[in-house]
Amino acid sequence: MSETTPCSEVTELARRLRLPYLRQAASDVLATAKAQRWDPAEVLRVLLEAEVDGRRRSMRDTRRRRAGFPTGKTFDAWDPQRSTVNAATQRALASLEWVGRHENLVVCGPSGTGKSHLLEALGHSAIEAGLSVTWFNIEDLGLLVRRHRLDDTVVKALAPVLRADVIVIDDIGLLPISDDAAEGFYRVIDAAYERRSVAISSNLHPSGFDELMPASLATALVDRLLHHAHVVQTSGESIRLQDASSGKGVKSLTK
Repeated sequence: MSETTPCSEVTELARRLRLPYLRQAASDVLATAKAQRWDPAEVLRVLLEAEVDGRRRSMRDTRRRRAGFPTGKTFDAWDPQRSTVNAATQRALASLEWVGRHENLVVCGPSGTGKSHLLEALGHSAIEAGLSVTWFNIEDLGLLVRRHRLDDTVVKALAPVLRADVIVIDDIGLLPISDDAAEGFYRVIDAAYERRSVAISSNLHPSGFDELMPASLATALVDRLLHHAHVVQTSGESIRLQDASSGKGVKSLTK
């Protein structure tokens, strides 16, 4: 029969109480506490802190998986010098204060000018700040509506989307928007109005959305989208093309 020790008792109690991160830390913390003669209150604080930090990391990772980010690009890979968005605006957006005010963000400009990268980096920052994010490209949104139209559960299907603090809709304006995508886009903008932040990337300024969808729907959508919105325009040559021209797009082939 194995000998019961205070450490084994703590880990067993942590298991029964479903405190997995406290359980993982217990052995090292208790050994250090014994060697350094910690006050019992300090031992308890460190163990509880391990559990809190572990749960925070787990929740962050869960929010990141649920967000559905396309590539994993963060501000670690962002070069502010290559963006045509001015530095002050970049800093203001990265502060996420606009999210706390339920304001929207529209990033529009030519392909390859960093729109999607900026939105994804902001999304990851929001996750780190304890917020929830959901990511769609415009046709994914149309597919969601189309899938649930037959049994009339579109509203129910969109409910989890609308619980996110930040809703990102990417790649607007490259192609005409299907009727389903236009409906989903409008439903999200209307339901999120003054309740959630919506961030979109588009090749077109919202004033041109009537080229992509019926004018009446575009007018109602843009009215709600832009009422509390920051419109950021990018410009210049595609960063991807610049990298390709300079040989940075791929690793050199070796024999």
